[in-house]
Amino acid sequence: MNSPALLWTGRILSGLVILFLLVDGAIKMVPIQPVTDSLRELDYPTSDTFARLLGFIVLACTALYAWPRTSTLRAILLTGLSGGPIASHLRLGDPLFSHTLFGVYLGAVMWAGLWLGTPDLRVLLPLKH
Repeated sequence: MNSPALLWTGRILSGLVILFLLVDGAIKMVPIQPVTDSLRELDYPTSDTFARLLGFIVLACTALYAWPRTSTLRAILLTGLSGGPIASHLRLGDPLFSHTLFGVYLGAVMWAGLWLGTPDLRVLLPLKH
C-alpha cells in the first residue's frame, strides 16, 4: 500500500494545508483590518501584539508540519491549535457548517495528507486490521 499515487495525494493535501496556514499566519504577523475585525468578533484582544503572537504560533506549527521528521508532532499541535477557533465559534453561535466546523475540515485534510503521505503512519494507524 505504498503506491506513488497515495504518496503524491498526501503531499498535495499537506501542501494545501501548509499554503493555507502560511497565509493565515502571515496576515496575522502584519495585522490587517480583517484580522483585527475577526479578533473583535470572536471577543479576543485586538492588539497588534496579540495578532502577531497568534501569527507566530501558527507559523511555528506550520514549520513543524512542513518538516517531515516532526510529522506526528506537527499534526498533534495543529489539531490542538484548531480547537480554539472551533470553541470560539461554537460559543458565539456562529453557523455550524461554515464557521464552527472549519477547523474540523482543516484537521481532516491535514491528517489525511499526513496519513496518505507517510507510509510509517499508515502502518501505525491502519484503517482496518
